Parts: sequence; C-alpha cells; structure tokens
Amino acid sequence: MALRPVQVNMKALDASAVGRFWAAALGWSAYSPGVTTYAGPPGGLVWPDPVALGVDVVPVPEPKTATKNRAHLDLATSSATHQAELVARLRALGATSVRVGQGDVPWTVLADPEGNEFCVLEPREIHRDTGPIARVVVDCADPRAMARFWDAAMDWTLREVTDDRAVLRSAENAGPYLEFLRTPDVKTVPDRVHLDLLPYPGDDKPAEVARLRALGATDLDLGQGDVPWTCLTDPEGHEFCVLAPS
Repeated sequence: MALRPVQVNMKALDASAVGRFWAAALGWSAYSPGVTTYAGPPGGLVWPDPVALGVDVVPVPEPKTATKNRAHLDLATSSATHQAELVARLRALGATSVRVGQGDVPWTVLADPEGNEFCVLEPREIHRDTGPIARVVVDCADPRAMARFWDAAMDWTLREVTDDRAVLRSAENAGPYLEFLRTPDVKTVPDRVHLDLLPYPGDDKPAEVARLRALGATDLDLGQGDVPWTCLTDPEGHEFCVLAPS
C-alpha cells in the first residue's frame, strides 16, 4: 500500500484564468474536465501523468488573504538566458514581482494573477530532468518531522533531511522534487495551495486514509460535503487530499 502525489491543487476566484496562466507558464495545455481547470502536459488529458505533477485550479469565492502562501512552485531553467526569457514571458502573461524577504538571491520571485507566489530558479544541474516544475516547496517548522510523516505517507524516496530542509522525489528519480523548508511562519488561514495524493490501482483508499491517520494526519472539514476524496492535514497542519481512484 502506498500513495503518490499526482497534482498541485490551487484555489482561485477565476479558476479558468489562473489555470490558463499556469498552462501557458509551464508550456502545457489547459483542460476543463469539470468545474476546475487543469494545467498539464500537452497531448491530451492524462491523469495521473506518469511523471509530471499537474496543476488543478479550483474555483472558490474567497480571495487570497495570506501575505505569503505556505506552498509554492519553483520553476526550472536551463541557462541564464532561459531564466531571463522565462521571467519576461511570465510577466507578459500577467505575473508580477513580489518581495517575500528573499534578499539578494539568484532566483526571481513572482506571483500569478491572483497573488500566488512562485520562483523562477537559476539553472541548476539537479533540475535538468524535472520538467518545467523543479520543486514544490512547503514552509514548515520542523523538516525532520515532515520527513518522517511524508516519507511514510508516500512511495516517494527521501533524498535529503537536515534541520533546515527535507527533500523527497519519486522512486523513479523523475519529475519534480518535494521540499519542506524550515521557516518561522505559522499557519493563520486555510492553505491556498496543497498536494493531492492518489492510491495505486487496486489499493484500498479507506485503508490508506486510516494509515495516514495512524501516522499523525487529522481529518479536515472544509465544508466539502459528501465527496469521493478525503481532506486531511499533516502533523503541522498542511492540508492535502487523498483522491479516489477513477
């Protein structure tokens, strides 16, 4: 029994517009399988994608209120020229520059049209085969505790753990990294961005949810009602959903 992250869930007032932004930003296509807008690799809607983490943008009535989201995307670049060109293209698509206390760093911090922060990284050899999303970065208080929970929760492999960060990646060594980064911020509002996990075919979703609860996850009521997915939080309160196999 195991779970895998299959998409980044992002809330937006205008899910269609934000979904189209992310599809264009990542060089992907925008799909509308229902009320959400999904940004995923071109060639038709394939879910779950065998390598990439798609971005599923969900419409909500509330605007972003947090100064900074606890989770964000880092985008990969292959050269200094590529980084500069990507930043310029993203600004033309509606991204804006933001300050989140980053200081003098080689990456560029931007926000999408509804204020969700993301970074355009300088070229790094470690990201040469990740695809357009290099990392999903999650702020946390205790990376070692997050490493223990998420390493047990998913079938991804723990690549690095220190007092400052924990890094996981798929066992196939493909696609983006998941990084939990130590930060002094605390949660004050519901998460605007979170991961969605999926059981493998043939696995028992209720058993997987029970296993997560035993690891320290707690149930989360967002007013979702009777839905096929289960909303939970990890031991630090990061929201995530366990989806039902289709």
